[in-house]
Amino acid sequence: MEINEVRLETDRLLLRWFREDDFPALLAISSDPEVMKFIGGKPLTEFETWKSMAAYIGHWYFRGYGVWAVEEKSSGRLIGRIGFMNPPGWPDFELGWTLERASWGKGYATEGARRALAYAFTEMKRDYVISCIAPENVNSIRVAERLGEQVHGETELLGHSVFIYRINRDQWKERR
Repeated sequence: MEINEVRLETDRLLLRWFREDDFPALLAISSDPEVMKFIGGKPLTEFETWKSMAAYIGHWYFRGYGVWAVEEKSSGRLIGRIGFMNPPGWPDFELGWTLERASWGKGYATEGARRALAYAFTEMKRDYVISCIAPENVNSIRVAERLGEQVHGETELLGHSVFIYRINRDQWKERR
């Protein structure tokens, strides 16, 4: 099966597939306890980070969509990940984001997630998108709200209670 790389751009970001040379930067991000506080609750090891990166690529192969590496255009640096996941046992088609601490507060998560959301509704023809967010993760809640997502429910994910934020295509269209 051949799949073509989907690349998205914003004014400041390039969303592209992960490459092997992204591993050191991804390891730095995923081994930061503050970054991982609400994503499983603990930093990832080198091996766990490698498995995650392989899963991001594998998700594209199996599902035709997945998680992008987020590259800051001005510097060419990998600063995080934004994209879609829906592996077996997952609550639904989810848009998620994780950025290195140095990139927090710059609007990158909202900018990249907004572009991914537009792709989901226009190119992928999705009816709705969810984001699973820990109740204490106020920064991600703000991003979800900026995207127009609203609390739709609650579930347990990876052993932690999370809110399910959701937006449907009509709500998204109204906000454009």
